[in-house]
Amino acid sequence: MSLTVVNGLPVHVLIVHVVVVFVPLSSLAAVVGAIWPSAARRMGVVLPLLALVTLASVPLATEAGEWLEGRVDSNALVRKHTELGDGLLPWAAALFVLATAIWWTTRRSAAAESRPGRSRAAGSRSSLALRIVAAVLCAGVAAGAVVEVYRIGDSGARAAWHDSFSQSSKPHQETND
Repeated sequence: MSLTVVNGLPVHVLIVHVVVVFVPLSSLAAVVGAIWPSAARRMGVVLPLLALVTLASVPLATEAGEWLEGRVDSNALVRKHTELGDGLLPWAAALFVLATAIWWTTRRSAAAESRPGRSRAAGSRSSLALRIVAAVLCAGVAAGAVVEVYRIGDSGARAAWHDSFSQSSKPHQETND
């Protein structure tokens, strides 16, 4: 079994679907967790694990894409797609770091709140400030990651489909078997 081809299809075209689904999903989960601590508590360890799967899928898609790049005609569209694809890993890494930080701080703050003798007012102010910073960072990274996935996907679709279809409808030929 080859890790480069599955059922005759380059594995890159399959793995990119994981990236296309998981980057926005991880982004949304991180932003929701940063804004809404009870949601982050409910997500629990799923939040950083989701971001970890996202992070792991990016180099897999990139590596499979590099294999595929060596087997298709090189043109400006393919080169642009490859160049854009190389830029997603830092966004996915930042998403993972933020998701892990949200999980960790939410987990720690829930444990700290349950301890007796803690000043709620001081803890509440610092917690709110931390949540605002985390929400702003998450929103920025999430937007950047999703936009980057869109740009990469658009360039990949253009590279794959340019000159491969007609703008006008072609008559279907019926076959008599």
